[in-house]
Amino acid sequence: MSVNLKQEGQWLEQEKRNVALKRARELKSRIKDYLDNKQNIPNGFEKQAAFAQAKEKILQYFGASEEQWDDWRWQMANRIKDVQVLGQLMNLSAEDMNLIDQVGQHYRWAVSPYYLALVIISGLTGPIGKQAIPSIKEIEDHSGVEDPMGEEFTSPAPAITRRYPDRLIINVTNQCAMYCRHCQRRRNIGEVDVHKPRKVLQAALDYIRENEEIRDVLITGGDALLLPDKQIDWLLTELDRIPHVEIKRIGTRTPVTMPQRITPTLCAILEKHPPIYINTQFNHPLEVTPEAKTACDRLVKAGVVLGNQAVLLKDINNHPDVMKRLNQSLLQIRVRPYYIFHAKNVKGTGHFITSVEEGIAIMDQLRGYTSGLAVPTYIINAPNGYGKTPILPQYVLDRKDNYITLRTWEKRVIRYPIDGQH
Repeated sequence: MSVNLKQEGQWLEQEKRNVALKRARELKSRIKDYLDNKQNIPNGFEKQAAFAQAKEKILQYFGASEEQWDDWRWQMANRIKDVQVLGQLMNLSAEDMNLIDQVGQHYRWAVSPYYLALVIISGLTGPIGKQAIPSIKEIEDHSGVEDPMGEEFTSPAPAITRRYPDRLIINVTNQCAMYCRHCQRRRNIGEVDVHKPRKVLQAALDYIRENEEIRDVLITGGDALLLPDKQIDWLLTELDRIPHVEIKRIGTRTPVTMPQRITPTLCAILEKHPPIYINTQFNHPLEVTPEAKTACDRLVKAGVVLGNQAVLLKDINNHPDVMKRLNQSLLQIRVRPYYIFHAKNVKGTGHFITSVEEGIAIMDQLRGYTSGLAVPTYIINAPNGYGKTPILPQYVLDRKDNYITLRTWEKRVIRYPIDGQH
């Protein structure tokens, strides 16, 4: 009898294994399309040979050295903002240059040499070029508004934007390493880079001191990390001295557009002022490069917690496979995908805006198809400064009696008790 029990046990174990193997085959089939397409969505690590060629071309044009390339001040001083220079570096046609020049008369543009190397890889109309180089569509778009967030009406003190009960923004500069074509604050760019003067920042700090419910302060711009090191240190020190401020956040795209800015000196300053959270904005896998990784490694070593706030942009990342590759690549460099923002209806940026349905479809193809760490929250910013609203696929289909009807990531429909007890 013991022999029969043993054989029955072995048979039962094999049946369980057969069920598991069948399920594993099902799961493998669900990711096959992505794996087949993944090779068509390279990240910056996989394009290093092409990047090196583009970098060398730029260095030769400027007669610059590797040491200069690695200096963020050189990168800032040599931002490409002249269409003739851009034309030579990218071999543009006279027609392309004329169109860029037309847009430049209305909207400022500038690209760091580092990011231009990525543009050259991507091409003028590629996912990197579209973010950096002016398009004639910017001046053909008459649908948007200059300030869809109503920031002018949510500023109770100089340089302050307040949309929530316990947190606010200090806007410290209009300067960026690159002027993104989809920028939500393009109205602030102007023609001259200007940091907020100390007296304005003092007034902002006074407001924070007077409002004890403020526990979270976001320093942004422009790009907050383009302030001088001493100014950053001073501002963080002042915030540390306010007892009710629990955390500081910094908004910056320099790890993406000019990673050379993340110097050991800057990181030593940041390390002095924990806790600091930095949210950056990688929008495409090509932006995840070895240089970006070096910058992020330095920040992590300094104790900074890194997150990413991508913007959903038409013909750049509005595809589930592109967003999945981006988020998985970010986790490899220790940047946690935090938000996907639906593009705001800013004047001159309408050609970037996708449908909300596209965003929901992307979220539907992330949840369950990749690790939860690679699944950010899809956000629509309510117009006129009423804050972030999360948008999710519909997982609760019905609610009745003591049960809700759910659909899983595989679209299986199940009943689940409301009290959680089966």
